[in-house]
Amino acid sequence: MLTAIRRGLRRGPLPQDQAAMLDGRLAGHPRHLIPARSQLPHPQQVDLFVRNVEKEFGTVDRVPDMDAVPGAVADYLATQNLPGSLVMAPHPELQAIPWSARPLLDIREGRAQATDAVSVQHGFAGIAETGTLMLPSAPERPVTLNLLADTEIVVLRASAIVGAYEEAWDRLRAEIGAMPRNVMLVTGPSRSADIEQTLELGAHGPRRLHVVLVEDAGG
Repeated sequence: MLTAIRRGLRRGPLPQDQAAMLDGRLAGHPRHLIPARSQLPHPQQVDLFVRNVEKEFGTVDRVPDMDAVPGAVADYLATQNLPGSLVMAPHPELQAIPWSARPLLDIREGRAQATDAVSVQHGFAGIAETGTLMLPSAPERPVTLNLLADTEIVVLRASAIVGAYEEAWDRLRAEIGAMPRNVMLVTGPSRSADIEQTLELGAHGPRRLHVVLVEDAGG
């Protein structure tokens, strides 16, 4: 697409000085203004993240460790009167969870289908300043889990919560390297007020967003 735009503009290669300036900016990752509300000690960043998720119509359940995740997921599904069948990201951290502790959960790994009611996604990072989840695409983190199911559950370690967006991008570059094909920034369940300014949840994706926050050593 970018090649087509460049061709339409009839613009050839950038002059050497402009190319050098662009390369320097891409390599330097300059900072913009960082909101003061995100510049907090990490435990307070975690608390801010939770408050902002809840402010945006999401819900959060804080658990002590990964072993507590199956119980938290089962209890959430029960309170929402949802089925115990779910599709889960084939991520090693999720696969290592002792799901057998809740044998009534019916788990399928892989991409979501249009018929899936509940998905469980691996959270790469949480951004405290807005309560946003960063969900980069990968074979072990299918994008369809963020879009097709009516209810999305994201398992996120407290140590993966950062203060500002810039820190989340730093984490992405450090841990993944090359930019993924897709990076979704999710703040609360999908919603729209396009029609007569009436808020509708689940307009373009999940109607419910639930975060199971694991209080690991970094949190």
